[in-house]
Amino acid sequence: MAIRKYGTCFFEQYAHISLSSILGHEFDDLVNRDRPDLQSPDGVRLGIEVTRAMDQNKDSAGQMLKAISGITDVKDDPDELDRIIETGYSFGLELGHYVGRKELDYWRMALPLQRILQSKVAKAGNGFYGTYEKMGLYVFCKDPINDADAIKAYRFVMGLQKYQDIRYNRLYLAEATNLYVCNLDDGLSEDSRMLRYPVTRDMRRDFYLEAVRSQLISDKRP
Repeated sequence: MAIRKYGTCFFEQYAHISLSSILGHEFDDLVNRDRPDLQSPDGVRLGIEVTRAMDQNKDSAGQMLKAISGITDVKDDPDELDRIIETGYSFGLELGHYVGRKELDYWRMALPLQRILQSKVAKAGNGFYGTYEKMGLYVFCKDPINDADAIKAYRFVMGLQKYQDIRYNRLYLAEATNLYVCNLDDGLSEDSRMLRYPVTRDMRRDFYLEAVRSQLISDKRP
């Protein structure tokens, strides 16, 4: 079977599916566009930019994909690996062997967390993503983060955008076992700014496979 390359919409679709599944119907109708990646159909109510925070190398690419697909150790899970390979989206899941040069180019857009937050906040402030009633930033984090890390991240973003007219209202930090949802709006107490939603291995597998199916459907469209 020919190995497919990373689709440009795959991670945006995965983010959309996870938001809708974990946080509810507010996110059901989002569409995959550009600048930002996920938008409400009216182009006004909600816009969410999706990005990845990871080192720029092949090993990191494979590790992230194993994490978001729900595979922790392919040697212990041959059936799960086969199931994903059958979709044609094996993406480095077998010890990273399927991440080729073209695919690696796609991953080079990803930067470690602090730098990617700086970049995305600056672009939002400059109007790069337009204006929405609510704006979100969804970050795939390859490395594990804890509550303290998430707090540092949202405080960092709030500091960066403090004097900007266009700001993110929410920061979503997605790592292998949790989705952190951080409210960046003014006037909130610290203890009400962040919620952590556990993400099980079965949930990651379902998100991954649904994103694969969505990508396959979009690939077939003219």
